Amino acid sequence: MGGISIWQLLIIAVIVVLLFGTKKLRNLGGDLGSAIKGFKNAVTDDKDSTVKSEESTDSLADNTTSTKENSQTESKKENRQA
Repeated sequence: MGGISIWQLLIIAVIVVLLFGTKKLRNLGGDLGSAIKGFKNAVTDDKDSTVKSEESTDSLADNTTSTKENSQTESKKENRQA
């Protein structure tokens, strides 16, 4: 009993179109769509940047470890030659 029927929704839609006009509603829908699209892009960009920063941190740690290993190996070679 408390729900809105299809006829009531249709009457509301007709009243809204008469009040605002189709051109204004079309512009409003386009603006709303572009705002949602921009929001989705911003959210996915944040996720991508977070993943990239974690990967770069991991690669920096790997480079530091391999650099230390290389310097230790070179110093051992120099000690053997001496």
